[in-house]
Amino acid sequence: MRRLLGIVVRVAALAVLGALASALLVRYAPGFGLAEERLDARLTQEGVERREQARAGAAGALAYLRGSLGRWARGDLGESELFRRPVNELIGERAGPTLTGVGAGLGLAWLAALALVVAGLRWRSPWLRAGTHASTGLLQCLPAAALGLALLASGARGAWLLACGIALAVAPRLYRIAFEIAREAAGAGHVRQARALGCGRWRLILIHILPTAAAPLLALGGVSAAMGLSAAIPLEMVLDVPGLGQLAWQAALARDLNLLVALVVILGAGITAANAWGERA
Repeated sequence: MRRLLGIVVRVAALAVLGALASALLVRYAPGFGLAEERLDARLTQEGVERREQARAGAAGALAYLRGSLGRWARGDLGESELFRRPVNELIGERAGPTLTGVGAGLGLAWLAALALVVAGLRWRSPWLRAGTHASTGLLQCLPAAALGLALLASGARGAWLLACGIALAVAPRLYRIAFEIAREAAGAGHVRQARALGCGRWRLILIHILPTAAAPLLALGGVSAAMGLSAAIPLEMVLDVPGLGQLAWQAALARDLNLLVALVVILGAGITAANAWGERA
């Protein structure tokens, strides 16, 4: 219970710090506070004044944060200046594609990483290991946005595009860590004894090595969830997926303070919780 309470306190503290940091960045961004809505013919004079008052209320980041904490406690995330809709509704609509893409992408990434690990343990060829390490190292050097552009250039289309991009971004990192975990597990005493007694290669991997590496791999699951969420933000922007990542990009471009702060808090809390779960596991 003490460890669980520590995780909750850490997530809450980082969420507040993230909200304050994003409010400061938006507040002091070039062009903040300009009355561009006065050029919008769709707004009435009353609407223009109301939006200018809202901007004036956000002039101080600390004052804005104090006022927002009370609203957040009631479940009210405010109204988006860009979309002129409640932030709760926008996040509810956009969360589905992001969660679906991240879940499917992580599943593909784990399948690919574990398949490469098992292949490296089964066929101990230096050429296979060198080729696998070289290809995964190349993918690991590419940013997620570049992977998204490569998928678009290949002509690939469909709902699985985001999942494929996340898998390409996460699988190389998973493979590097999982391979080291499995190689360390292969050096355990009972594994060496089973090998000396003539245990077959597949039985050695499936019965002795992988179960020994199960606990560290389980801890790696939380870290992989944080990787997937981080990769989803640029990929959604590049692939034009209507999820939380694209929404965060649009909010940043429009300096939509309420929407941007809410997304920073939610995404930051999710990534922090995933990392904390991995550490606890």
